[in-house]
Amino acid sequence: MGLAGLAALAGVVPDGARAEAPRPLAYDDLIRGPVPIPPAERGLQSVMAEPWFKVSDDGLPLEGPAFDRAGKLLFADAGSGRVFRLTPDKRLTTIVPANTFGLGGLALHKDGRIFAAGTGGFRRGSIVAIQPDGSDLHTIVPPEAGYAPNDLVFDAHGGFYFTDFRGRSTEPQGGAYYVSPDLRTITPVLPHLAMANGVALSPGGKTLWVTEFSRNLLHRVELADATTPTPFGTAVAYHFTGPAPDSMRADADGNLYVALYGQGRVLVFSRHGIPIGQVLLPGRDEGHNLRSTSMALHPGTDDLFIVTNDGEGGQGSTIFHARAFAKALPLYSHQ
Repeated sequence: MGLAGLAALAGVVPDGARAEAPRPLAYDDLIRGPVPIPPAERGLQSVMAEPWFKVSDDGLPLEGPAFDRAGKLLFADAGSGRVFRLTPDKRLTTIVPANTFGLGGLALHKDGRIFAAGTGGFRRGSIVAIQPDGSDLHTIVPPEAGYAPNDLVFDAHGGFYFTDFRGRSTEPQGGAYYVSPDLRTITPVLPHLAMANGVALSPGGKTLWVTEFSRNLLHRVELADATTPTPFGTAVAYHFTGPAPDSMRADADGNLYVALYGQGRVLVFSRHGIPIGQVLLPGRDEGHNLRSTSMALHPGTDDLFIVTNDGEGGQGSTIFHARAFAKALPLYSHQ
């Protein structure tokens, strides 16, 4: 080693060779906000949603939006278990009062009944069915079964898939399950997941999508039948960065819309699981409206309605509107 090298090791720089101090890291416009968009997703086609309906000045944890056959939007307050109905002219009513079920994810049966998944405090959850007016509550999956149901979607045979929101990143106790059309048999389809959250089906019902909240994963499952993946049909299609994949919906082209809880945005994937776009919520760069949980596409249109809440940020709970790549799947298309 020469004299210059020894001098550098000793912290001594010869006269005439002193370099400037290294430049410090600095915040710029791409990373200054509380939830910067990851580098790999910054170049995606992006649109900004617009406020459509203010549900409450309180930060209610809105969940499970779904349209009924009359074009009315149903959604839940997972904190109280209430289920609401919002008419096209924006009149809001409560159809299920506060309860202990913790109702969140909603799906419409072709006979008009509303099926609702409730985590039940994340220990003894259940899935219940109610009439369109909220009456005649009937238990489909009882608390004794030991699940914490989060979301659900019907298939073409009248059965449905639901996610079990149990476990943590190092203890994968949840999964995705199928309930038979006669509502009597529960079969595991994708077990050993950490807080399985969103669930969706492709337009033909041959691809099942599941998000894993606690490990930031998007699973893509090609189905041989309702409960059996094809021999090479299971894959992790995407690994998210930051918090955290929540509920999702598919459009008529097979694109998948995944709400990112904690980021105030919806990430959109092609039918093969490749990111192709995103919907941003107003105020996200200032830390508002980050708790985006789910969305619904209005049947026959490309109108996308996203539910979120601002937590303690002061902007309450809001439904936002954006336009999707394609139209919604027809109502009851999987039934």
